Amino acid sequence: MPAVTRDAKNIPEHVAIIMDGNGRWAKKRGLPRAAGHREGAKSLREVLKASREMGVKYLTVYAFSTENWGRPKEEIDFLMKLLSLTIDREVAELVKNGVRLRFLGRLDRFSDELRKKMKQAMDKTANGAGNTLNIMVNYGGRAEIVDAVNELIAERGKNGADEITEQDIQARLYTRDIPDPDLLIRTASEMRISNFLLWQVAYSEIYVTDVCWPDFRGEQFREAIAAYQQRERRYGKL
Repeated sequence: MPAVTRDAKNIPEHVAIIMDGNGRWAKKRGLPRAAGHREGAKSLREVLKASREMGVKYLTVYAFSTENWGRPKEEIDFLMKLLSLTIDREVAELVKNGVRLRFLGRLDRFSDELRKKMKQAMDKTANGAGNTLNIMVNYGGRAEIVDAVNELIAERGKNGADEITEQDIQARLYTRDIPDPDLLIRTASEMRISNFLLWQVAYSEIYVTDVCWPDFRGEQFREAIAAYQQRERRYGKL
């Protein structure tokens, strides 16, 4: 493991995380998958704290994908309840710490009650002057790009004569008002992006660890930042 660095001049502005391995963590311990999800919520709390202390301005986490609806109904129901309870439990602390919370994705598929909670949480934290936590729910990178293109079509009409540019797409992504991730972390050793931020991670540094998400805490986050600080980012140049 790289030594934890204190180079405050080279902290990534935006870190994205694929929080993987909750189920494997639970299975290894002979526990139900729900136990892994509960412990994973604790990891998010600890990682957010570490990111705030280190000066990371934006933390974006993959909480529920468009594909996750294919999981067993009992697991989906539990995840929805866990999300609701986590909002209830954490919002006051987020406000206290100046964290702006945002839920990004196709939110219209969630229940009216859960959407209301999401909106209330975002409204309560909207003036947070510290870092921003983006929780991606019912999110897919391809779906996001499709939504951006459809927004362009709605604005210009199907026969719009103007050429569509990268800037046009970028300006209509869910993350349109923040910089692309400098660092993408994936836990639980899988070597794939899994339809997460397909547009935004084009030049992100990627860090993969075999640590499952429920065991990924502040120490592991700082190790990932240390690894990032040893990289040289070229953006396709020499």
